[in-house]
Amino acid sequence: MRDDLPLTGFTIVDLTRVLAGPYCTRLLADLGARVIKIERPGVGDDQRRSYLQLEPGRRDQSTYFVRVNAGKESVGVDLQRPEGQAIVHDLARIADVVVENFMPGVVAKLRCDYDTLRAIKPDLVYCSISGFGQTGPWRERPAFAHVINAFSGMMHLDQGEHAAPSSSNLQAADVLAGTHASMAIVSALLRKGRTGKGAHIDVSMLEALVAADSVTYAAVLNGGEEYGSPRPGMIVAPVGGRHLAMQFVGSDQLWPRMLELMGRPDLAKDPRFDDSEKRRKNWLELRTIVDAWLATYPTVEAALRALSGARIPCAPVLRPAEVVASPHLAERQFFPTVSHPARGDVRVTASPYHLDGAPMHPQSGAPYRVGEHTRKVLAEIDYSTDRIDALQRAGVIGVA
Repeated sequence: MRDDLPLTGFTIVDLTRVLAGPYCTRLLADLGARVIKIERPGVGDDQRRSYLQLEPGRRDQSTYFVRVNAGKESVGVDLQRPEGQAIVHDLARIADVVVENFMPGVVAKLRCDYDTLRAIKPDLVYCSISGFGQTGPWRERPAFAHVINAFSGMMHLDQGEHAAPSSSNLQAADVLAGTHASMAIVSALLRKGRTGKGAHIDVSMLEALVAADSVTYAAVLNGGEEYGSPRPGMIVAPVGGRHLAMQFVGSDQLWPRMLELMGRPDLAKDPRFDDSEKRRKNWLELRTIVDAWLATYPTVEAALRALSGARIPCAPVLRPAEVVASPHLAERQFFPTVSHPARGDVRVTASPYHLDGAPMHPQSGAPYRVGEHTRKVLAEIDYSTDRIDALQRAGVIGVA
């Protein structure tokens, strides 16, 4: 563990599972925090059993789970048992932060809620991540990114010209909620350092996703129309047997550059397209013209050279394997390896920023068995070997 990272010396008790909470605590772990992940004995985080398994014959080592939990310590604790709840209380005494993403109300039943732990550690920073927030009539609804995508209006906006809404591969609600939570936690730690005051942070996946919209909600809130898909000025077009994405909105200079490259200065005076609002209203007609022009290029590479030369944002539509193989992300060291006891090295994603010119990678190896750190962590808070053995025999804790 590096001692020069921003969160070195901070301890986080992680009661989270699946994606939003684990992504949040993975970001904090990469910044140097010690993250103690509480898992159900024998079963662990739900995503241990996801795709793709790293060890033949086992169902607890998915690449999904490893990626978002690298660099953490696993402690197996049965939170349904009073003795297990007491372990979390003892860990809270030495923690700076507790993060949970249960459905609202569940942590109170488990006696691991903010009020209970604040009574033990008054300056605790406690973060709750949930689908809809800790208040409001939707607070007790179960939530995954797919459900939030529907509730947020994004699924409707993305429907565009398709006959019906569809699911999205992007788990944006989870990742955005986790990212906002990590920022709020660090901010609360800064305030705690200044004032000694703890905090209870309430992060909503729904609100994180709605806040990520660029145009529609700002407009609809003030009497405007929805601004959905297809987004005016954004193109995905077939070129030479592949697809190319490009756009000529977002900067006033892009539209004239586009017309110059197309050799169509007449479009600047066309009454259908002579201002941005008209181009929005008549987008389908304009898109047909641009698509036909792009189709004159023999290959995606030829179109990319022309567009890039004119300083128009563009990209080929890549498959994930092409992204992994890209020299750009290789130079950025975005796919580091972490050591795995059975597999050797496992590749994961890095945190998406560099600090002092260096990429942010997990500070220790891949997570392995549920409860692999139980004995070590409990010994550090003065649990004797006999007590740990007794808790294990009773099924209160899981020890790998």
